[in-house]
Amino acid sequence: MRSIGVIGTTALFLFMGFTASANTRQEKQEEKDKPAKQEQQAKPEKQQQAKRQQEQQHKQQQQQAKSQQDQQRQQQRRQQDDSAKQQQQDKSAKQEQQQQDKSAKQEQQQQAKGQQDQQRQQQHQRQNDRSAQQRSPEQVHTQQVAWQGDRAHSWQSEHRTWQQRGGYNGYRVPDDRFRVSYGQDHGFRIYSLPVIYVGGHRRFQYGGYWFGLIDPWPEYWSNDWYDRDDVYVDYYGDGYYLYNRRYPGDRIAISFYLN
Repeated sequence: MRSIGVIGTTALFLFMGFTASANTRQEKQEEKDKPAKQEQQAKPEKQQQAKRQQEQQHKQQQQQAKSQQDQQRQQQRRQQDDSAKQQQQDKSAKQEQQQQDKSAKQEQQQQAKGQQDQQRQQQHQRQNDRSAQQRSPEQVHTQQVAWQGDRAHSWQSEHRTWQQRGGYNGYRVPDDRFRVSYGQDHGFRIYSLPVIYVGGHRRFQYGGYWFGLIDPWPEYWSNDWYDRDDVYVDYYGDGYYLYNRRYPGDRIAISFYLN
C-alpha cells in the first residue's frame, strides 16, 4: 500500500510538473506570439486610417477642383457681363450719335426752310409795300372802313382770353412748323397777307395756314395799324394770339384753320 501511495504521489508530482512545464511553454509561446498578434490587430486600424486619409485627400482635391471650376465660371460670367455691357454702351452711343445726326439734319432743314420762308415773306412784303404805295385814296378809305367794324369800343372789357372762352378748340399748328414761321422772330404786316371772307369774317394766310381774329382790336391802336405795325403770332399759355410790337402788352385771340 505504501508503494502504491508513493507511486501515486510521484505520479501526481510528475503530472503537476508536466502541467506547469506545459503552461510555462504556452505562456512563452503566447508571449512570443503577442507582438505578431498585436501587429495583426493593429493592421486593420492602419488600413482604415490610410483609407480615411485617402478619402480626405480625395475630398480636398474635389473641393479644390470645384472651387477652381466656380472661379472659372465666375470669371467667364464677368467677362460675358462686361462684353454685354460694352456692347450695350456701344449700341447706346451709336443710337445717340444717330439721333444727334438726325436732329442736326432736321434742324438744318428747318433752318433752311425758315430762311426760304423768310426770304419769300420779305419778297412778298416788298411787293406789298409797292402795292400799298400804288393804292388809291379810295382803296385806302375802303379798307379803313372795313377794319373799323372790328374795332373795340372798350377793349379791356370786350376781349377775352382763351381760358375765359373755355380753352382753345381750333386747329393746332405742329410745333416744328410753328417754330419755323411763328413766334417773336417772325414778324409781318397784316395788309400784306392773302385774305378771304368766311361767314363775314376775314381770314389771313401766313406760314402755310389760315387764321382769323376772334377778339376785336383795341380802340387805341392807330387807324392803319394793319398797314404800319409789325405783328407776330405766338402761343401763350392757353391758345394762339396776335401781338403788335407797338403795343406789346396787348394780345388778340386768334384761331387757326386748315383752309
